[in-house]
Amino acid sequence: MELLSKEKTGKVDRPVRVLQFGEGNFLRAFVDYMIDIANEQGKFDGDIVLVKPIEFGSLDRFCEQECQYTVQLRGIVDGEPKRINRIVTSVTDAVDAYGEYEKYAAYAKLDTLRYIVSNTTEAGIVYDDTDRLEMNPPKSYPGKLTKFLYERYKHFDGAADKGLVMLPVELIDDNGIHLKECVLKLAKLWELEDEFTAWLNEACVFTSTLVDRIVTGYPRDEAEELCREFGYQDNLIVTGEPFALWVIESAKDISKEFPLPDAGLPVIFTDNQKPYKQRKVRILNGAHTSFVLASYLCGNDIVLESMNDELILNFMKATIFDEVIPTLTLPKQDLLDFAEAVITRFNNPYVKHALLSISLNSVSKWRARCMPSFLGYIEKEGKLPAHLTFSLAALMAFYTGTEIRDKALIGHRDGEEYNIMDDAAVLEFFAENSAKEAKEYTHAVLSNESFWGQDLSALPGVEEAVASYTEDIRALGMRGAMEKIFA
Repeated sequence: MELLSKEKTGKVDRPVRVLQFGEGNFLRAFVDYMIDIANEQGKFDGDIVLVKPIEFGSLDRFCEQECQYTVQLRGIVDGEPKRINRIVTSVTDAVDAYGEYEKYAAYAKLDTLRYIVSNTTEAGIVYDDTDRLEMNPPKSYPGKLTKFLYERYKHFDGAADKGLVMLPVELIDDNGIHLKECVLKLAKLWELEDEFTAWLNEACVFTSTLVDRIVTGYPRDEAEELCREFGYQDNLIVTGEPFALWVIESAKDISKEFPLPDAGLPVIFTDNQKPYKQRKVRILNGAHTSFVLASYLCGNDIVLESMNDELILNFMKATIFDEVIPTLTLPKQDLLDFAEAVITRFNNPYVKHALLSISLNSVSKWRARCMPSFLGYIEKEGKLPAHLTFSLAALMAFYTGTEIRDKALIGHRDGEEYNIMDDAAVLEFFAENSAKEAKEYTHAVLSNESFWGQDLSALPGVEEAVASYTEDIRALGMRGAMEKIFA
């Protein structure tokens, strides 16, 4: 079959307006996909150049296909399982920041450039005081960005209209704020002129973003079949779910110049992304953390099985609608719509999301994702949220084991071993305490302030309720206990 190329896609050449640090699956199925739609609809006239920001890896596949590729979104749309194919033509080139430094650096002098997108992993936005301006390029992403911006500042003599908009999508809170802090620190370390710092502050925009889409990447087992279906060879296929959300927070309003919502895209511009972050963490992530451990001990292995298990599905719905949503601040209809979208996403037949994968580091996850709703409900309603309280007992049941082997605590389900993965100190605690009788075990867990940041056993009624649930789980098994309490 013929390899996908610009000639085959009929790509329209547009001015390069976006430089993207990172060529991975997520950016290509999220940012580049959205910009492609906006281009097609005449809302954004711009091409993207991908930058490989690390020394290892190859751009060979991108070169061979001239950066043309297919995105297939798979999931429930209007109540039916669907696959939606799109050939993305918004990417025009890819460059190696190390192997093609001069070509990469020349983009700093490009008049049409306006946006810098990045996804350099959570560890990418870090201040490295060993970076130097003389390096071609500096090692860290903030180092590369600082030098790139400085070269642009110098080339355009500090012109106010040649500043850039930074759109980091790394999964850390306030990613744009942290990125700007790193850039300013490096500018000071390198003793760059004060006028450059002023240009960074006045001409450039550092946004903080929240992104949401499950991208499952290259469909290795189906690629050959898909290419036959497409009628061309594509070695850069990306698969993901239909749901997407991009929240962009900035002090300066950029919605008019980056009008993706006008193309019907799920992009929200705001001066405060925190309510959206809270909504995602508490409803989407909180739902995961509250039901997956109980579901696994009920015999399920993936999220989809959990959604087909009426007991678990009802438990999850009650947790979200009755206990989490009442503690949140966004308009209720927004929260209800988001919750329904979450349930649809959990029912995606194309995503095999393993419960044991989600279970990693569940103690810290429960603290970050579930505890705010737990405490907020108690404060607002003056009583315990039954499902969130039970999820604590389910966590304790899941974390039951006495043997640590290969950095995992060994749990047992129906006579079969499973690995409990968490920080070493957490696993050691449960190895020492999980075999104790229910009340003593419950007190040890709830009073462990290093887990929760406070003594949960001091909250009225919590210890008694969790101990009672734990006794039921031990006597009846997880499913039997849940049927007794919630069915």
